[in-house]
Amino acid sequence: MSKLQQEATGHLREYRDDIRQAVEVMNQGGIILYPTDTIWGIGCDATNPEAVKRVFSIKHRNDAKALITLIDSEAKLEAYVTQVPEVAWQLIEVAERPLTIIYDGARNLAPNLLAEDGSAGIRITREEFSRNLCMRMRRPIVSTSANISGEPSPKNFSDISPQLLQAVDYVCTSRRDEEKNPPASNIIKLGPTGEVKVIR
Repeated sequence: MSKLQQEATGHLREYRDDIRQAVEVMNQGGIILYPTDTIWGIGCDATNPEAVKRVFSIKHRNDAKALITLIDSEAKLEAYVTQVPEVAWQLIEVAERPLTIIYDGARNLAPNLLAEDGSAGIRITREEFSRNLCMRMRRPIVSTSANISGEPSPKNFSDISPQLLQAVDYVCTSRRDEEKNPPASNIIKLGPTGEVKVIR
């Protein structure tokens, strides 16, 4: 095996270990920091109310403000939304950047993850690491910016505060060295009959 192949094999092993450890922590109700399709996020099992409560506490955030949830494929969307409006499928298909859609009638998610009206913001991630993390987790994952509420959102791992790094149970090792200007997600709220309201 060449040196290049050895390095590639080593990187792949590290990548898989990173995902495995993050999943283990979340399965035990823990909180992680991880790279997403937008910026670095604080994550946990989106079906675990106690874990979600900890995320609000870490961020010093009012739990009346709902959190976004990541899933890895369109096929899983109907497990968490009572009725997906037809326009949602069209929006997902044509989206050129990360798209968070707020759906009415969310289900099978932690109750404290939802807005007061029972809606939830869900995004299908196309980014490799977070998509594989969701696939291995086999449940949706909370995704909220890795910052204390009111402070600037970190664009890269190097921008995350030491306080936050110490507050979580596991910090993913993948993509730490990147220095990019990642896109924010577009946010759209859909009404029960498909009305579209652009939030961002």
